[in-house]
Amino acid sequence: MAGSIEFSGTLTGKDLRVSVIASRFNTDITSRLVAGVEMALTDLGVSESNRVIYWVPGSFELPLAAKAVALQGKWDALVCVGAVIKGETAHFDYISAEVSRGLADVMQETGIPLGFGVLTTYTTEQAEERSKDDASNKGYEATASAIEMACLLKQLKEDT
Repeated sequence: MAGSIEFSGTLTGKDLRVSVIASRFNTDITSRLVAGVEMALTDLGVSESNRVIYWVPGSFELPLAAKAVALQGKWDALVCVGAVIKGETAHFDYISAEVSRGLADVMQETGIPLGFGVLTTYTTEQAEERSKDDASNKGYEATASAIEMACLLKQLKEDT
């Protein structure tokens, strides 16, 4: 907009503290997502001393762990990664919906940006495609989003 003052987050993680919560279920996929998170944290300047990874049994446990981590009060951003792959029952639908809702609630309730890197795919092949060893990795993308939002929120706090 012409004449408007614009704010947007940057992709600079220097001095940010980022916590990662990862699901162990579907480990071959989630470990690749975590590798994408680590790549993004390094690329975006988050020092190794300012990051930690918590592992939970499955994606359903991500919201509870994310809320507990957020309430520690020492993190600028969270990144959650998991892989829910459709099977033959409705379990996929319930888990996907509750994890998404739960993580959105954590972000809204705590005010801490949360990068959503939980894959909800119909096949293992789709999950593999979304967890490649490059910047298209959804763990990488979720991390970049969380860092950008953390930077934007810092600007918003300074502007008030």
